[in-house]
Amino acid sequence: MTASAPIPAQAVRLAPEHRFADELARLTAADTHARPPGWRLSPRAVRQFILGDAGLKVSQKFFGDDALVDRAIVTLMGHQGLMLVGEPGTAKSLLSELLAAAISGDSGLTVQGTAGTTEDHIKYSWNYALLLAEGPSQRALVPSPVYRAMQAGQIVRFEEITRCPPEIQDVLISLMSDKQLIVPELARDEQDGSRLFAQRGFNIIATANLRDRGVHEMSSALKRRFNFETVRPIRDHQFEVDLVMAQLQRELAGTEAPVQVPRDVVGLLVTTFQELRAGQTQEGTAIKGLDAVMSTAEAVNVAYAAALQARHFNGGELTPREIAGQLQGVVLKDSLDDAKRVRHYFDTVVRERARRDALWKQFHDAARSLWQ
Repeated sequence: MTASAPIPAQAVRLAPEHRFADELARLTAADTHARPPGWRLSPRAVRQFILGDAGLKVSQKFFGDDALVDRAIVTLMGHQGLMLVGEPGTAKSLLSELLAAAISGDSGLTVQGTAGTTEDHIKYSWNYALLLAEGPSQRALVPSPVYRAMQAGQIVRFEEITRCPPEIQDVLISLMSDKQLIVPELARDEQDGSRLFAQRGFNIIATANLRDRGVHEMSSALKRRFNFETVRPIRDHQFEVDLVMAQLQRELAGTEAPVQVPRDVVGLLVTTFQELRAGQTQEGTAIKGLDAVMSTAEAVNVAYAAALQARHFNGGELTPREIAGQLQGVVLKDSLDDAKRVRHYFDTVVRERARRDALWKQFHDAARSLWQ
């Protein structure tokens, strides 16, 4: 693992290489399989870290398509980069973090794609005080995460690549093809260190949201440098309920006051999310889907906020009333039409279920006062 400053005891979120350090240590000790050059673990152990291994007490961290994880690992052993695409909230970034942590021991080498991302963010920049005092030198050079990953033979993550202008995206083409980076300012002679050769183990994991494809389409030349894998939403109802329950209990662990979380209330939340996400009810009736992101991650956020509300204001037990209230924060983000669609959903689907189910009746009654 890369040397770093001590991790604060009250850190809100730890990188996976720190959060799961014990698991990585057990996997390293038990790993007898061949490791690709530059990798901390073998491909088999990387898979165990991500998908879990009960015998080694390694938890499952990514839920969904196990075969996708296998293909992603194989891609990173080769010459192509890995491009993870999908709807927002489908755990693309989480998967890229886990892969980088297991392969390189460091998930922090990251370029965050934005409209303001420049070539300097991808290659290098300069400490201008040193540059003025000494001229171009290795000491004055400020390496980018890509530069550092090439230098150390590690995985670098490029988040939301399609948010970058095309000319900035295409800076990656030569880096990925030639596996080297030229610093012209340092070119004085053949031994001047102006050419950085990528070490074995270097590769790139990029992510892009399907909804952002119209922002900045990737060039064909850049696409050819990546293998594309689509991370899809979870469709199995019971599996998603299990996942939301597990994530919610993890979020609530260690809190001062306990809160009761009935499974059937979480099941109601997951049903609502799946139906509004798919544009179809469990009974097969077509409804208007939402522009808002109705992902599993958002469902966990709603459940957590609702549980906090229940604990501090409403008696300590999660009910459909809190779910209905917190749902507003998800729906009223992207489109005014979404509010109309949700009202229609409550006036038709939820109202019908409320006639025969007490939980759905609570959900309907609470929503009626909130969404009118």
